[in-house]
Amino acid sequence: MKNSFVALLAVVLMAGCATVDTKDETRGWTVERIYATAREELDGGNYQRSLKLYETLQARFPYGRYAQQALMDEAYTHYKDSEPELAIASANRFIRLYPSHPNLDYMYYLKGLVYFNEDNSWMSRLSGQDMSERDPKAARESYQAFQELVARFPQSQYSVDATEKMVRLINALGASEVHVARYYMKRGAWLAAINRAQTVVKEYANTGHNEEALAIIVVAYEQLGMKDMAADARRVLQLNFPQSSYLQTPWQVREQSWWKFWG
Repeated sequence: MKNSFVALLAVVLMAGCATVDTKDETRGWTVERIYATAREELDGGNYQRSLKLYETLQARFPYGRYAQQALMDEAYTHYKDSEPELAIASANRFIRLYPSHPNLDYMYYLKGLVYFNEDNSWMSRLSGQDMSERDPKAARESYQAFQELVARFPQSQYSVDATEKMVRLINALGASEVHVARYYMKRGAWLAAINRAQTVVKEYANTGHNEEALAIIVVAYEQLGMKDMAADARRVLQLNFPQSSYLQTPWQVREQSWWKFWG
């Protein structure tokens, strides 16, 4: 009786496996056919179907150019399917597995794009927001990916666009720091405002936000009663921006229109 039960169980299990196999329409497909079909699904916007086929290809044919291209396409498909974390994971996996691949520059470019587009809403809404509650991490990650692309592959077809986007990103990051400094000025957090403004001066000096950052440092030091530090910052402001409207006796800021923006 026991032997009969075991035999019956084996038959059931085998039947179950056979059922699963018969539902796999790609069974017996060549690597070329799987890839071509996955690409068709991708071009048609059927991202989930495309991803499943790319995963099948890599599992069934883990070596060779089709597996490499499938992983690249997988990263791009996740990007198109609004799955930034999965796109980055696939791109990083490709970079780790194929560090000498001729299309490695594209993977760095794609990483930059993923972060860039993830952060685009932040950049477009930069003004008028409480930036102290936001962490522009995606902008920094995007900049780093583009920077590595340009440094490692200066002749890449993607380098020009990456460089243009880096300019936008660095300007946005500088603006973010100024917004946070303004936030602290409004709340009388003088030391915190100084720290943020100094970040602008040190790291984003060419973004067009240096003048206001220096003025914030002058005023914040004055409010802290640190006259010598305020005077030093004012001299730097005057040296770099001799026509600056902020040079109108910053320690009388409450009577100036620009203080109203902070206070």
